[in-house]
Amino acid sequence: MQHFHYKNNQIYGENIRLADIANEFGTPCYVYSEAMLEDNWQAFEKAFNGLRHRICYAVKANSNIAILNFFANKGAGFDIVSQGELERVLAAKGDPKKIVFSGVGKQTAEIIRALDVGIACFDVESLPELERIHSIAEKRKTIATVALRVNPNIDARTHPYISTGLSINKFGIEYSDVLPLCHRVQKMPHIKLIGIACHIGSQLTELSPFLEASDRMLDLLQQLKTAGIELTHINIGGGLGVQYHDEKPPTPQEYAEALRKKFENQSIELIIEPGRALVANAGILLTKVEYIKTTSQKNFAIVDAGMNDLMRPALYDAWHDILPIHLRYGDTHFYDIVGPVCESADVLGKSRQIALEPGDILAIKTAGAYGFSMSSHYNSRPRPAEVMIKDDKAHLIRKRETLGELFASETIV
Repeated sequence: MQHFHYKNNQIYGENIRLADIANEFGTPCYVYSEAMLEDNWQAFEKAFNGLRHRICYAVKANSNIAILNFFANKGAGFDIVSQGELERVLAAKGDPKKIVFSGVGKQTAEIIRALDVGIACFDVESLPELERIHSIAEKRKTIATVALRVNPNIDARTHPYISTGLSINKFGIEYSDVLPLCHRVQKMPHIKLIGIACHIGSQLTELSPFLEASDRMLDLLQQLKTAGIELTHINIGGGLGVQYHDEKPPTPQEYAEALRKKFENQSIELIIEPGRALVANAGILLTKVEYIKTTSQKNFAIVDAGMNDLMRPALYDAWHDILPIHLRYGDTHFYDIVGPVCESADVLGKSRQIALEPGDILAIKTAGAYGFSMSSHYNSRPRPAEVMIKDDKAHLIRKRETLGELFASETIV
């Protein structure tokens, strides 16, 4: 079900007009539909039903604690990449025993905190990291549970900035080095090896890279079994894409059925880490048209949201559908939808045919993932409010930052 929809020429989020949200909370403003989050979660749960699995939400996609609490209440695990994300999950009442700590640059303080709260495991990405974790665990007289993140050297066929499974990428341990490293782990009394993991990229729109990675991981699992090394799980990461424009990504059901054929006869738990696929289409960004500017080359609609609010178009040349929340009758024109930030890359949408006037509110769709979580203060712009819709009620889940908060932690010397 589409929970952002036109009714009587106005866009509603569930059962509340987006115009009412813009009036109450201002713009720019991120708006999320709890019903859409529910639909997305259930799609994954139903798809993987009957297969021994664990869903660990990728916190980096959207880390608002209201969204984390929603998934925690569903029994989700969490994939984190920093102590900040760890503290967010704990604040959102997530279970630390369901947390997987990924990332190539885990710092000493982060490892200590994760050990102290009792996370499920560290996904280790290098020998130096493994040695650091072992040293810290030894000093704290505990045992750290780990999985080794494998770099399977597989082309995810996605944007190069979000491709993570090639040998040229910084992530993971080279495939040929995994077995020797496992033998090394066996000589580390304060490390317990419980799994292997991989993550080949984000916004994948075809199944073949997932299946190729799964085959490599299962081959490795067999090698480890032959060597007498028994594991409890395989983590194949996340990366399932969503539709922003004309992509046709696999559905969670298609994704799960393809993986089921690989893993249904395995006695091992399968961990998946969806992020974008759970939250992207559950969020929009509301923005107001400040000016219409016409030049000899272009028509510009200058809006109050910028690349500091939604980085994806500038960073990846990503497409987001942009719609007026109130349909205006009249002549349409092609506009570049641009923000106020002093960069030529501050373009949220190019050549959009639309009827517009200053003061109109636009909805930038599929903005629930890597929207607010990648936002910044560039140009000293406060970050926007975030709102959660529950049926016909709108709840403020992050207040808009004030100008004073921008420099409240700074000091003149």
